Amino acid sequence: MIVVTGATGNVGQPLVRLLASAGEKVTAVSRRIVDEPPGVVARQGDLSEPETLRPAFEGASAVFLMVPGDFRGALEPVLALAGDARVVLLSSQGVGTGRHPAVFEEAVRGSGPQWTVLRPGGFASNAFRWAESVRTRRTIAAPFGDVALPVLDPADIAAVAAAALLDPSHAGHTYELTGPAPVTPREQAAAIGEALGEPVDFVSQTREEARAVMLGFMPPEVADATLDILGAPTAAEQRVSPDVEKVLGRPPRPFADWASRFAGAFK
Repeated sequence: MIVVTGATGNVGQPLVRLLASAGEKVTAVSRRIVDEPPGVVARQGDLSEPETLRPAFEGASAVFLMVPGDFRGALEPVLALAGDARVVLLSSQGVGTGRHPAVFEEAVRGSGPQWTVLRPGGFASNAFRWAESVRTRRTIAAPFGDVALPVLDPADIAAVAAAALLDPSHAGHTYELTGPAPVTPREQAAAIGEALGEPVDFVSQTREEARAVMLGFMPPEVADATLDILGAPTAAEQRVSPDVEKVLGRPPRPFADWASRFAGAFK
């Protein structure tokens, strides 16, 4: 049985579907219970309250750990519940580049030999933040319109996670996950417009304007770190990694593919 935490998220949802379609017994854990595919067991649980996870983790052969952004606890009690199960941690590219602390990765690596760490870069699904302005005004406002990053389709993260959960040969590996090519916010706006069949205007924001918006849903230090990456990425943050193709045997999906699949959110 495979446990997926964060099962209602942009990675968790497709991961649950992939595992269920592969015939696996899946327990989907989230802070709120939602409808899951037939055969999937949904359980309420919170990494901040490890005892809520005990029923879900019992008998697990593998566990996918998605640590929420507001998590301020330690992973060790959660990992203790996982026991000998194979653990796949959704980390971040920022750990590899030194922008984020490595404490969760260190905990997972210290828990035993059956671990895999995934370090994705920016998610294509971050474009959902533009959905309301595209629907109502056919505009996208963002800073650093011509700075490109290789944003990644969450479905590809889910596919790599599924491979790591199902195949023990991925144990002990750390995978850097990116999209197939750097893409700018201006190019993302054009791709969304192409998916909609009508133009979407791009409006440049200053760093200060963007920060004021971000402070509505993230702490100041997170907003500043995010803007640093968006405005002045390092060479490592702009590099296209081969790891998605190495694991899946195919290249990662481009942003335009994601925009086409989720065009309905912008109509």
